[in-house]
Amino acid sequence: MSRRKENPVRSIDADPQYGSRVVTKFVNRMMLKGKKSTSFQNVYGAMSLLAEKSGKDPLVVFLKAVENVKPAVEVKSRRVGGSTYQVPIEVRESRREALAMRWIILAARERSGRSMKEKLSAELLDAFNQTGVAFKKKEDTHRMAEANKAFSSYKW
Repeated sequence: MSRRKENPVRSIDADPQYGSRVVTKFVNRMMLKGKKSTSFQNVYGAMSLLAEKSGKDPLVVFLKAVENVKPAVEVKSRRVGGSTYQVPIEVRESRREALAMRWIILAARERSGRSMKEKLSAELLDAFNQTGVAFKKKEDTHRMAEANKAFSSYKW
């Protein structure tokens, strides 16, 4: 058992425009070098572009996109004897959300486009439609866990 105390889960305020804690978490994960206002501008700009492109409520599209990218299982390396096995494990809800947001942000940053707003809105729309790089990352993770299902007895 670890002797360190557990970090308390900090409460996050809802964002001012949509009133959603998930949007605030996304903004915080997207922030670079402490520039939160720039991150808010990019996210809100992407949401407005989402509203134009999809014709639906941008918050609903955003939440569905994040939900589509959330992984249910992942693999972790486990050393048994002299061999290292990729053991599939279920993912906690908080980590699922964090991974989904991270994958969407990384996929948007790697996209070619003019501005971050456009790249982020395109990636969110792709995730909503179950296509794109972030959704493919989830599928690859699930495929790897399925392939290594035989090693699930090595869980710790």
